[in-house]
Amino acid sequence: MLSAFGLNCTLKRGDEPSSTQKLLDQLLHALEGYGVKTSSERAVNHDILPGVKTDEGPGDAWPALRKRIDQAQILVLATPIWMGQPSSVVKRVLERLDAVLGEIGDDGRYPTFGKVAVVGVVGNEDGAHHVTAELYQALADVGFTIPAGSSAYWVGEAMSSKNYVDLKQTPEAVASAIQTLACNAAHLAGLLHERPYPAPAPARE
Repeated sequence: MLSAFGLNCTLKRGDEPSSTQKLLDQLLHALEGYGVKTSSERAVNHDILPGVKTDEGPGDAWPALRKRIDQAQILVLATPIWMGQPSSVVKRVLERLDAVLGEIGDDGRYPTFGKVAVVGVVGNEDGAHHVTAELYQALADVGFTIPAGSSAYWVGEAMSSKNYVDLKQTPEAVASAIQTLACNAAHLAGLLHERPYPAPAPARE
C-alpha cells in the first residue's frame, strides 16, 4: 500500500484551528480515496533546528520527521502565505531537505527519486502561484517528482477577515483541484513504486 506524509507548515502551534490544516486534511482525505495510507504532523510543534544536515545534533526534532518522509511515497507540503511568501516554517523544512543532495548514491540516484510531492497553499492575499513555484522548484531540486496539474490552493480577498477554515463549503474549483492533484499523485507514486527511475548513464565525452 502506498503511503503519504503531510506536513502542515502553519505558524499556529498546538491544535489551534488552521486553514492550512483544513486544506492538508482535505488533500490527505482525497488521497485515501485512492487507497493511500496517510498521516501528518504540524511542523511548528516540533523543534526543527536550523541547518542543512539530516541531523543537527541534540534536541533536533527533524531526524524523526525526515524518517517519516523517507518511509512515505508521497509528501504533502501545506503552507500559508505571509507577505506574499511561503511561511518561514516551510522554508525551514526545505532547508533541512537540502541534506538529500549529500546523500546521492554512487549510481547518481537521490534517496528521494521515486517519491512524489504535492503542495497546498492558503492565504488572504495574492501569491499562491508564486509560493507554489518556490516550493515545487525546491522539491524538484532535491529529487521529488511533481505530478501534473495545479497545486491545491485558496486565496481569499486581500485584507479580509475570512479565512479558508471559516468557509462553510469548499469552493468547487478548490475541491476539483484537490481531487485532481490526489488522483495524479497516487497514480504517479504507484508507477514510480513499480518502476523506479534507472541510474543515469555515464556522461558522454
